[in-house]
Amino acid sequence: MRQPITRFATETQRHREPKHKSTRDDTRRSRLLSLVTRHSPLVTGFSGFSLCLCVSVAGLALIVPACRRRERPLYAVIPKGQANAFWQTVHAGAAAEAKEAGVDIDWNGPALESDFTRQITIVDDFINRHVDGIVLAPNDRDALAPAIHRVHEAGIPLTIIDSGANTDEYVSFVATDNYGGGVMGARRLGQILGKRGNVALIANAPGSASTLAREQGFEDTLGKEFPEIKLVARQYGMAEYARSLTVTEDILTAHPELNGLFASNESSAVGAVQGVKGRGLPGKVKVVGFDSSPKLLDDLRSGSIDALVVQDPFQMAYTGLKTLIDSRAGRQPPKRIDLPPTLVTHDSLSEPKIQQLINPDIQKYLK
Repeated sequence: MRQPITRFATETQRHREPKHKSTRDDTRRSRLLSLVTRHSPLVTGFSGFSLCLCVSVAGLALIVPACRRRERPLYAVIPKGQANAFWQTVHAGAAAEAKEAGVDIDWNGPALESDFTRQITIVDDFINRHVDGIVLAPNDRDALAPAIHRVHEAGIPLTIIDSGANTDEYVSFVATDNYGGGVMGARRLGQILGKRGNVALIANAPGSASTLAREQGFEDTLGKEFPEIKLVARQYGMAEYARSLTVTEDILTAHPELNGLFASNESSAVGAVQGVKGRGLPGKVKVVGFDSSPKLLDDLRSGSIDALVVQDPFQMAYTGLKTLIDSRAGRQPPKRIDLPPTLVTHDSLSEPKIQQLINPDIQKYLK
């Protein structure tokens, strides 16, 4: 290694000789070049062009981070899934608050609500991007807890919406009163069945805290307030339309005496009503669902569904992002914010406040 270093220094001095003889400046430059070549394998044995390249790269290293600085705060919004209308409305609510606050959002979530592995990967990606905050709807209360801890360790504020997780490392938890929604569904079904009969529950998926709370509220209320109503079957639709339809058909086959169904989320409600319609049983088998979508609202108008327990996903996401923006500004949001569910029936469907709730102008914010 010593020979290339000597040659590099000697050639440099030779090029300087027409202008300068042996001056102190030449000596200093020669020593400097020797030091650079000795400690930089990229330069050793190469021409002066390599030294210029190293200096240029060093300059770029200073410039690139500056180029990456964001002009406005960036917040990640991670839904449980993206396959149904509920999450489109969540997206619109977050976009509305982002527009008002002058911040940017990056929306990304798994295609299916059951894919918690993909959701964990998305959380980790946003940690690596050093976003200014994360709004997360965990699709499994246990599986997402370690990822939420990593967000906390990275110093990124996080608010949970829709469904809880087994952790307290968050700024705020914004959700529907899901247990209360299950109570509401049980009372409606008990009322229309005359407080007696056989019913079944089309549940969402294991591990989803929000729907587990609804299902618990439904079952608890049946047991306490409607002792003559028997829960004869309980099946998971796994947050999928097709699976929810299949389990509904299986229940109808196994229990031809069935009088009612409660479905704890949008996909289970769609599958339940399709199963009932497929057997020609609308009106005979009463259906109370949770959440709304254009298809479910059409079934409510036609009488295939008796009632829907409806959330406000737009307000949920709007409020969730606002808690992070308030926290960034030094304002302390509540640790928990409960949003009340609303019972929508055929008779109340045309009311202005119900129309505003079920038909938000999401395209206004998602253009």
